[in-house]
Formats: sequence, structure tokens, C-alpha cells
Amino acid sequence: MALAIFERWGLNAREQRVASVALVVLGVVVVLAIPASLHGLVSSRRADNDQLRTTLQTVNAARAEIREQQIRRDGIASRYRNKAPPLAAFLEQAARAQKLEVSDSVDRPDKPHGKQYVERNTVIHLKKAGMLHIAKFIETIEKSSHPIIISRLQIRKRSGEPDSYDVEIGVSAYDRSDAPAPKKKDG
Repeated sequence: MALAIFERWGLNAREQRVASVALVVLGVVVVLAIPASLHGLVSSRRADNDQLRTTLQTVNAARAEIREQQIRRDGIASRYRNKAPPLAAFLEQAARAQKLEVSDSVDRPDKPHGKQYVERNTVIHLKKAGMLHIAKFIETIEKSSHPIIISRLQIRKRSGEPDSYDVEIGVSAYDRSDAPAPKKKDG
């Protein structure tokens, strides 16, 4: 069939051989080169897809971390949303509930912690208190829904009296200011 086409075009024997070799080379290119180039294209696309897949996995992992950070941030904000009442009154009320008598209370000056937090501190003294009442009083303070901690605790045994202690308790309340931090100017 190829020879009939060559004769129709008027090719001599030498030109027919060259045309036959060219057709064989073209056939080899069609049979080998096209699949090889398609394989290269597919493998490069596969590499691109793998890179995109790892990038998406990194983004999804970062989303989980961001979600956890937001939950922590919301937890802190909710903890400080409920401001602590004046400490002296709060402590005296909690002491009365446990049948304790506050002999004196001293409010210390406010102490700033960074730009957003302020610590209020009050020290109270309890005289002739029983250990069970002291423990329940401390538990009442710790279980309050306010951002309050016991920052100082000093217990002295009263000599000659069973289950009688003089106690000095320092309580700190932390308030968060709602003022946003000043933003830095470009320049």
C-alpha cells in the first residue's frame, strides 16, 4: 500500500526508502514518544497533587490549632468576664457563712500585671478558728466563680487551746481591663 502511494507521488526508489524510514520513525514516535510524554505529564500532575494534598493537610491541622487557641482565649475571657466583688466584703461574708470572725482586713494597693490585668489584694486575719472551718472557708473562696486566688496563707497554732488557730490569709482578685491595646503605627 505504501508503495502504491509512493508511485502515485512519482518517487524513485531512493526517495521511497527515505520516505519508508521516515514513516517507521514516525510510527516509533507515535508508539513510544506519545505515551512517554503522557506518562511524564501524569507524573508531574501527580507531584503537583501530592504537594497540594500536603498543603491542605497542613492548613487543616492549623485550623484545629487555631480552634483550640480560640477556645482557650474564650475560656480566659469568660473567666474574667465575672468581675470579683470588693474583696473585704466578699471575704467577710464567706467567713460568716463558715462561722468565722474576721478580726481585721487590709486592702493593699492595686498592682498592674501587663497592660490588661490588675491585681487587687486583701489580707484578713482570723482569730481562734477551727481547722474544719478554715478548710471550708478556703474551699468557698476557691470555688467562687470569680477570678480569685489565695496568694498567702499563714496558720499559727494557739498554745493551750485544742483546734484553735490564728490565720492570716491573703486573697488576690484579678480584673481584666476591656480597653484594647494600642496598635503600632507604620512608619
